Formats: sequence, structure tokens, C-alpha cells
Amino acid sequence: MTNWVYPLGTAADGAWDVSIGASDSELTVDGWAHTGLKVATLAAGADVVLPAAQEERIVVPLNGAFTVTVDGEKYFLEGRTSVFHGPSDVLYSGTGRTVTISSADGGRVAVATAPAKDSYPTRLVTAAETPVELRGAGNCSRQVHNFGTPAALEADRFIVCEVLTPAGNWSSYPPHKHDEEKDGETHLEEIYYFETQVAAGSPAPANSDAIGYQRVYASDERPIDVSAEVRTGDVVLVPYGWHGPAMAAPGYDLYYLNVMAGPGPVREWLISDDPHHGWVRQTWDGQDIDPRLPFGA
Repeated sequence: MTNWVYPLGTAADGAWDVSIGASDSELTVDGWAHTGLKVATLAAGADVVLPAAQEERIVVPLNGAFTVTVDGEKYFLEGRTSVFHGPSDVLYSGTGRTVTISSADGGRVAVATAPAKDSYPTRLVTAAETPVELRGAGNCSRQVHNFGTPAALEADRFIVCEVLTPAGNWSSYPPHKHDEEKDGETHLEEIYYFETQVAAGSPAPANSDAIGYQRVYASDERPIDVSAEVRTGDVVLVPYGWHGPAMAAPGYDLYYLNVMAGPGPVREWLISDDPHHGWVRQTWDGQDIDPRLPFGA
């Protein structure tokens, strides 16, 4: 069976801590065709270069600030202390453009990618412009940064966002899928890139181990069965099937960057809930949003 879980270090390629996609220079996964992800940790003054290719890209600072040069034009991304400090500036490059990412002080940066036919203008989306959504309620409360969704960004193929889940909460819940083109659902591959931290104010010892969990399981005859313990730098791929919950263990906050794209004619995130669990959404009506949200307030 194809491997769908990549702990930190198992999807590295040269300067990239994570390099997953469809090109020969990346980790190739059987049947994976529509999305890609790269993550790099840059020393002060260092850079990485992505040659021009027929793919669209969005540069997401995870920690630190970055300068991104797209075909000679420079953009400064303000960045952040960590992914748990609210939104960051991000940069959409369009297609067919050389992208160089550098950092004066060093930091960690992600690049979401998707093969694309049509090219759209390069665009800087600032932290202040990023739509921040508080989704769910009670212990299903989470925070979503919708900088790369159809309502926020003009692009060809991909849908990109990041989700922050407070310690002890569940997100990507109820379990849902988007693996068919039909009324009310779009066919999208999905990448989860995770980071974790000890929750603020926790009396955690120095040797604490910030963990979360991710579940993916079959929705039809195609086999998939993932119950993964995840930490900072780990990646889970969702080619098809029900996925969720993504669980923040008590004591530890959970972050994930989502990259989605597919072969369908419409760039839209339409999902079907697992019919065994979709009723849970109704229970949120009488509950408040978790008061620990938003992160970075």
C-alpha cells in the first residue's frame, strides 16, 4: 500500500525539509498528481530557488520574515514568531515564474504548489487582509486562515489555508471527504503539514513531547487506513476517503497547513460528511466558540 504518512526527515530533498509533489526533483507518490508542498529551514542570509515551472505557488512563512523575488521583483513578507501567533503575509506567484526565497535573520518557510494551466498575477496577501474564520464550537472550535481560498485569492487550481486547534480540541470534524465530482462535492487531493506546541500556560516539563493525531479511512472500495501521531514537520497525504478528526492532544496546540487541488472543472471546496457523524454539526448551535481563540489576538 502506498505510504500516506511522512514524519519529519522522510520527505527531505537537498535544502528542503519537505519536498512532495509530482516533479522528478521531489518525492513522488504513486497516483499523486495535483498538489505539492515544500518546506525549508533557512539560516540567516540563506536562500532557496524554485525554477520557473508550469505550477502555481504560494509562499507561507512559518516562522521568521522573508524576501521573495519573483522574476526580479521583490516582495517582503512580514512573517511571524510562530504559526501560533496569528496570520502571516503570504505571496502567490502565479505560474511560469522563477521564485527565490531568502531571509535576513533565518526562519522556516512553506511553499504550496499545484500544476496549473492558466497564469494569474503575482499577489501579496498581507496578514491584515487574511480572512480569519472561527469555525465550529465548544471542543470542536478552531481557527482558519483563508488566504488561499477562492473567495480570497484568484488562482487556477489550488485551495490553501491553515488551521489552528487549541489543546484538547478536534478539527477536520465531522469526518468528511472530497474525492468525487458530483453535486455538492468536488474531487480534491489534500496535504496536511503539521506543527505542534505546548499550550500557553501549561506546566509542561522541558522534555514534554507536543503531539497531535490525524485520522483518514476508506469511503469506498479504495483501501486507506491512517491513524497517525503527528509532530512539527510531519505530513499526511489524503488522496481520497473520509478524513478527520485532526486531534490536538490535551496540553498541546495543533497547527496544519492544508493544500488542496484536483482535476475537476471548478475551483471550490465542496464536501460530504460521513453520514455516521455529520449530525454533530447540529450540536454546535447551542455552544460558544472556545474562548482561547483567536490565536495571536
